[in-house]
Amino acid sequence: MSRTAVLLVCFVSFSLTALAAEHNPLLPRPQKVQYGAGKLAINNLKIRLGAAPSDEDRFAARELAATLTARGGVRVPVVEGAAQGPAITLTRTGDADALPVPDEKPGPESREAYSIKVTPAGVEVRARSSAGIYYAVETLRQLVEGAGDEAALPEVTIEDWPWMAYRGTMMDLSHGPLPTEEAVKRQIDLLARFKGNQYYFYTEASVGLDGYSLLMPDGRYTKDQVRRIIAHGRERHVDVVPCLELYGHLHDLFRVEKYADLSPFPHGGEFNPENPRVKELLADWIDQFAALFPSRFVHIGFDETWQIERAAHQQGAGATPAKLFVDQLRFVTERFEQRGKRVMAWGDIVIKYPEIFSELPPRLIAIAWEYDPDPKAEYQRWLGPMIERHVPHLVATGLRCWDEISPDFTQTFDNVDTFLAAARKSQALGLIHTVWTDSAQNLLRAAWPGMAYGAAASWQTVPVDRSTFFSDYARQMYSPAIARDVAEALGHLDQAEGHLQKVLGQATQIELWGDPFDPQQLKRSGEHREDLRQVRLHAEEADERLQRALALQPERSELGSNLVGARLLNFAALKFLYPLEMVEMWEKLGPRPTDDQIWTQWESEVSDQSHGRVPDLMGEISELRLHYRAAWLGEYTPFRLAFALGRWDAEYEYWRRMQEKFQGFFRHYKQGDPLPALDSFRPAQ
Repeated sequence: MSRTAVLLVCFVSFSLTALAAEHNPLLPRPQKVQYGAGKLAINNLKIRLGAAPSDEDRFAARELAATLTARGGVRVPVVEGAAQGPAITLTRTGDADALPVPDEKPGPESREAYSIKVTPAGVEVRARSSAGIYYAVETLRQLVEGAGDEAALPEVTIEDWPWMAYRGTMMDLSHGPLPTEEAVKRQIDLLARFKGNQYYFYTEASVGLDGYSLLMPDGRYTKDQVRRIIAHGRERHVDVVPCLELYGHLHDLFRVEKYADLSPFPHGGEFNPENPRVKELLADWIDQFAALFPSRFVHIGFDETWQIERAAHQQGAGATPAKLFVDQLRFVTERFEQRGKRVMAWGDIVIKYPEIFSELPPRLIAIAWEYDPDPKAEYQRWLGPMIERHVPHLVATGLRCWDEISPDFTQTFDNVDTFLAAARKSQALGLIHTVWTDSAQNLLRAAWPGMAYGAAASWQTVPVDRSTFFSDYARQMYSPAIARDVAEALGHLDQAEGHLQKVLGQATQIELWGDPFDPQQLKRSGEHREDLRQVRLHAEEADERLQRALALQPERSELGSNLVGARLLNFAALKFLYPLEMVEMWEKLGPRPTDDQIWTQWESEVSDQSHGRVPDLMGEISELRLHYRAAWLGEYTPFRLAFALGRWDAEYEYWRRMQEKFQGFFRHYKQGDPLPALDSFRPAQ
């Protein structure tokens, strides 16, 4: 579906839903839902736990009680044992694991399946595990209709189970900023709400291991912080899985001189498996990670080993890329398996060197990753060899926010839908929805809808209804007072990002900082003038709606990240529109303008001290910098903040220097003097 179609549907979805649907949308959509005509008032309800409740059962009951109390305005108590009067009874029928385990199966008999029966007399929830109870609670929270005395649950029977056993989101905690412990917990809260069950904790060097005090001392989590994050996830049935890099992507290690010789090239990015000290370090890391993360799974990386061919050539006879790769893969896999872990690894190198297939450890799970939304041949390239050789695998999609000013939801949803369709045919075990931070400038809270989409899409059997996704998401996340504005703002942000990509390419966050007077860029901007105008119109609409939402609910601080995105999109369009106008105005001045022409047609319009296009851009970027910094510190530690803000400072300086050049020239300009080329005022970058 096109961006325009999605946006138009988003505009009307609330009114259509209000007219046509009797009940709240449920996200993810349960497998079987049948509504009755009655309802159950929340007032006078209690929540009753069945026999021998676990800590996780009690946590789920408290979460439900908090929601019902907030909606009904009357305290809903949690009791154990017999209870008089109408109640929501949570009955766990088995002792299945609270978290995902190896070789898990989805479906109606799965560990996570649940049933809900709401009648005017009460609610019966049944599930084999505390995870099933928790997911039933999440559905009940979505079912609540009305508020105050009118708050009620509709009469309904639901049978639900996951389509995929493993529904993960990988969070990049190494390439860019470092989310605070609290921000990571909020990410886990979000995923749990939409029935995700794995959080892949991607670290290259962002966990403080014992004995490595030189490694990223200002950009890492302590072991105690990691333990608290793991405990937070367990309560919500989200398994925190270590997602490591144990071959490549380790420049942060090798740039420390103490460890530089562990790479085949000075200060390189990959291990040298022929160096005996490498196995010593890996053994230590493996033991520490295995002890820190109780998850039954571990992801060991092993992707994008770009230096492996050069390393094999340097090693001489007997060394091949495949041999170097397999030797280290076996060592790492075997040591983790000895510590009770099921090992996963990215699949790209296995596809590149197919002779590796016969050498793979027998229980290794391969991860097929592809972030392009469209080319089915690419998906087949990943999955075909795994299907042919019966390699157990998961698929990994990409949330397109790593190089974009605002998340590209259209491409993200396309990627998820296309790869999941292929995964159905390949019988993939699950999904890992990756969230990378390559630009080191992302505001991850702006990407929450994309995270929710990946979790929901891997639970429900049918594809997510994209025509109503933003509205369904917003109605679950926000109060009715602001949900419509949030949903429509998300649609406008997606539209604005799409229009800007026509001008700057996919990597809008990177290209934003480019020179708008570069001749090739000027040409492209001129060809897409209308797209730049549309960026501004959509960004301004999103800005207005987000301002209204935040005025009503200022505590929803994550929306501030979307607001920064709207304003940065607007600035980007302005930055590339204004130079087009300036070129045209300069040409209209003619070769020898009068003093009056200089003032009325240029200085007052472009380079005046306080008004005009250049001071507009100086003012916009400097004010926006303050909002960006505040949004950063709302979810990240100060690590790498100065690095990110350096680009904003350089942008301000570009326009300040241009203004200074204009003012210096016209200060000495004499009427009748020839004008130089406008390009001569362009500051060097």
